[in-house]
Amino acid sequence: MAKRAAKKIPLDLALQGGGSHGAFTWGVLDRLLDEPGITIDGVSGTSAGALNAAVLATGFADGGATGAQAALRAFWLDVAGVQGCFGEVTADPFAALGDFMPALPLAAFNLDASPAYAWMNQFLRSVSPYQFNAFGPNALAEVARRHVRPEALQRGPLQVFIAATAVQTGQPRIFSGAELTIDALLASACLPQLFKAVQIDGEPYWDGGYSGNPALWPLIYETRAADLMLVKVNPLVRPGTPDTAAEIADRVNEISFNAGLVAEMRAIHFVQRLLADKRVPAGRYKALRLHMVSDEALVALQPSSKLNTDRRFIERLHALGHAAAHNWLANHGSALGKRATMDIAGTYLAPRNA
Repeated sequence: MAKRAAKKIPLDLALQGGGSHGAFTWGVLDRLLDEPGITIDGVSGTSAGALNAAVLATGFADGGATGAQAALRAFWLDVAGVQGCFGEVTADPFAALGDFMPALPLAAFNLDASPAYAWMNQFLRSVSPYQFNAFGPNALAEVARRHVRPEALQRGPLQVFIAATAVQTGQPRIFSGAELTIDALLASACLPQLFKAVQIDGEPYWDGGYSGNPALWPLIYETRAADLMLVKVNPLVRPGTPDTAAEIADRVNEISFNAGLVAEMRAIHFVQRLLADKRVPAGRYKALRLHMVSDEALVALQPSSKLNTDRRFIERLHALGHAAAHNWLANHGSALGKRATMDIAGTYLAPRNA
């Protein structure tokens, strides 16, 4: 008698935004798609995480895991070849270094010392995108249209949830099902310093990171998977005290983009305590098993590097993400379907490291 194939474990994915740092997430997804014991159920994404989710779902609808891997690679190599995709205005500062780049530390990809980046920061403090790009094209929109098919998001095999922030109320809006359009993706990735607010149904939207980076609750309520993996690219802790205007602004943005996720993690931890203490009826809440893939090496990257789409940087981040997912599977993969591997209290209630 033929041996029955082992049942795959459904896994939800929560993908953070972070500009070009989303290439780290690409590497994580690339490795997870190779894992035979996992089936991806739902994906929630914000900003670059939303784009990763949409490209993943498009490729998966066309060709399963292999199709998703090919689609993600094509998307990120396209990003690496399109000037201005994430709002960057600098020329490639590393072109002259050629083959020596792989030997440099990750921090070499920061743009803080770039005169062009300093000029851009000064420029954006005094001029809004309604003035400097009133009628100009959105390079990110063109890339998204080349790699995302909205019908694959709306009716494909993966459930996709995209977060954006309503400008007028400050509340998150989750786009799913028939609402998943190119405009929804652009809204999720709309940094107000770089892009005009995206209008959807007469309402303006900004980057979803301000209200949920990413939003976890759609995965809790709308999917069947009990295992949820966060792919973290934004550090919670950054050593030292910022003392320049640029450093202060950067850290304020990092804290703002983590605030929604921290609040959700605290709420999840509270519910898990209630379930553990049997203070709520069994079955009323999903017994969630949380997991996280990250890499402390990303702390070496300053926010300026999120605008760096040099191909060598993109591929370096992909390699880091692939290795991080591979190591997680080797060390914790057996826990899928059985128990959580993330310490919410230690990470989000009183974080000690990045």
